[in-house]
Amino acid sequence: MILDWLPARIPAISTGEMLRAEIAAGTELGRCTQAVIASGGLVGDEIINQLLAARVDRPDCRDGFLLDGYPRTIPQAEFLDGLLEDRRMPRPVVIHLDIPLDALVGRMMCRRQCGDCGRMFNILSRRPKVPGKCDACGGPLTVRRDDREEVIKERLRTYELQTQPVLNHYRDGDYHRIPADMSQSYIFEEITKVLGPRLRAR
Repeated sequence: MILDWLPARIPAISTGEMLRAEIAAGTELGRCTQAVIASGGLVGDEIINQLLAARVDRPDCRDGFLLDGYPRTIPQAEFLDGLLEDRRMPRPVVIHLDIPLDALVGRMMCRRQCGDCGRMFNILSRRPKVPGKCDACGGPLTVRRDDREEVIKERLRTYELQTQPVLNHYRDGDYHRIPADMSQSYIFEEITKVLGPRLRAR
């Protein structure tokens, strides 16, 4: 939703998508990553930081970028602080989409991904036109390995231990908490209130 609203000059960067691309390509990094994700763990900071730094150095990030799924740990947050400082970029605007854990587990278990083109669906909120088939290419929709209930719960336990402190790292900065168990229109309006003035000022 918010990705469609962003100006074309600002790319959305998902570390999860970058890792899944490595898995799909069958690289050594992809094979290691797949084993970690399947067990419910998080990929090591050094690998994620290297991927991010290489992506941010591309020309399309010159005017800014949106990070999805990063930083997840304090070392990642500290790495990002240094990266932005080195490139003379401002400190980040942090939007915390806060949702009760039960609701989050339910949403993630309803996600489906096209096995051919990778497009995402949700059988509750973003249903495909034909059940089990991708709207874009007609490929089969499957449940990702990391969207199984036992894996999700393990990821959430890891989140509580590693990621929750990241919120404290940013609370004294440009930090904004938005309840994410509300309607999509409400969430969109709240994000727009935060980002709109900053984008218009550029």
